[in-house]
Order: sequence, then C-alpha cells, then structure tokens
Amino acid sequence: MPRKPSVGSGDERLVGADRVLAVLVELAGLPTGASLDEMTQRTGHPKPTVHRALASLGRAGLAVQDGRGHYILGDEFLRLAFAHHEARPEHVRVRPVLERLSERFAETVHFAVLDGPDVVYRDKVDPAVGAVRLSSTIGGRNPAHCTGVGKALLSRRLLTLKDVEDWVGERELVRKTPRSPGNAAELHAQLAQTRERGFAVDDQENEPGINCLAVPVYLSSPSEPSGAISISAVAYRTPISVLVEAADEIRAIIEGALGRRERTA
Repeated sequence: MPRKPSVGSGDERLVGADRVLAVLVELAGLPTGASLDEMTQRTGHPKPTVHRALASLGRAGLAVQDGRGHYILGDEFLRLAFAHHEARPEHVRVRPVLERLSERFAETVHFAVLDGPDVVYRDKVDPAVGAVRLSSTIGGRNPAHCTGVGKALLSRRLLTLKDVEDWVGERELVRKTPRSPGNAAELHAQLAQTRERGFAVDDQENEPGINCLAVPVYLSSPSEPSGAISISAVAYRTPISVLVEAADEIRAIIEGALGRRERTA
C-alpha cells in the first residue's frame, strides 16, 4: 500500500511546491535512499510527478543520486539543517550541560521542547562509553504524556484536572507501555507529583527498559520553561531509584549553568 505524505492541507490536493516538499519529507525518512519506482510507490503520486519533484530537489542540491541510481538527501540539505541547528542559541547554551551530565552518569542526555501533544528533541549527547545507546534522534518526537521531558513541561502548564482534560480533549492517551498514563486523571496525578518534587520521571513509560529523570530549564524566562533536560538510562544499568536519589545533584548541575528554576508550586 502506498503511504501518502502528510505535507499540505490534504494529500489529494497537493500541487506544485507541495508535491516537491512531500517527496522531500518522504526521502528524509529513507537514509539509505530509494529508487524512482520506490519513491513513486511510497508517495502514491504518478511517476512523472515524483521524477519532476526529485529533479527540482536535485537542482537545489537537496537530493542526489548515488552510485546505484537511488535518490538520497544531498549534502546541501544536511549543511542547511546542521547550520540551522548549530545556530540555535539554546543549543549553544545547553550542550555543555548535556555533556557534563552524560559524563557524570554514563547515560544519554536529551534537551527537548514541547510541541502540542509531543516533545521534540533539540539536542542529545550519548555516553562516551557503554555498549547500549538509545535510538532517539535530534528532531525526533515522542508523546509528551509518557516522557519525562514532556511531564516536566506539562506540569508547569496544566495545573488542574480541568487543564489536563482540556489538553487531552478528544484524543486517546496511548499507553506505549503498561506503565504509561492512559487518561487525564492518571496524568494529572503524575503532573501534581512532578510539581511537588521539582522533577519528572519516566519509569519505563515510553519504552520498555528505559527510564529517565527530567528537569525543566529556564533559558529566557524565570517562570516559563524553555524546555527540559532528561537523563535517559537503560533500566538494568541505571535504575530509576539511582536517578531519583541523584535528583538534587542533577538539578544543581543544570541550575548552576542555566539558572534556577521557578520555585512556585
């Protein structure tokens, strides 16, 4: 079955530049590239349309053909993406803290922001040593309600059960594991505990075998978090109890470098 892209207000109405962007988005999900026939099948668009879109991307340096004739993202796309990422002020400020925490705990550390019902990872530092590393990627997303970074940020916005219910709306809170909060009442209880503690935990709620502790960070405002930093650990190597016991140390490292968190419960 062809998988149509999500660019535009309706796939059946994609025209012109929208089609080019739809092909670009599809190609970005194929790190080893794809043939013209494969791209046609995946997008569900006519082959001439896909070919013209790839040609447009090629002229801009955003797509190239490798030695097998497969299309892959071009170096110009990667240059633009990484130049933009490196230019983010938050990235420059947060990176040393991520490196310090990763070195201290020998685990992966993330910086993420809230985007609607999801969190988006803006930076990541893997441990220098250790056989197991996480598969998360910069720019990747996860549901906010079952991640430490998401709950750290939601706890500052959703103060009452009504707030949580309004945020959830008609959506279903997906239980990614049996430990995930599955309704507004369960999430509200976790957010209340997060406010009381000053940090959030994800005890294998987003991915089995992975837990984390997250703290909001305040880069531009003393009361509105800019994002959150989490130490994401392999559970058998660093149990959640170890991270909770080190919460004061983690918070001190973050606040010492980036400023103190807002103290009002």
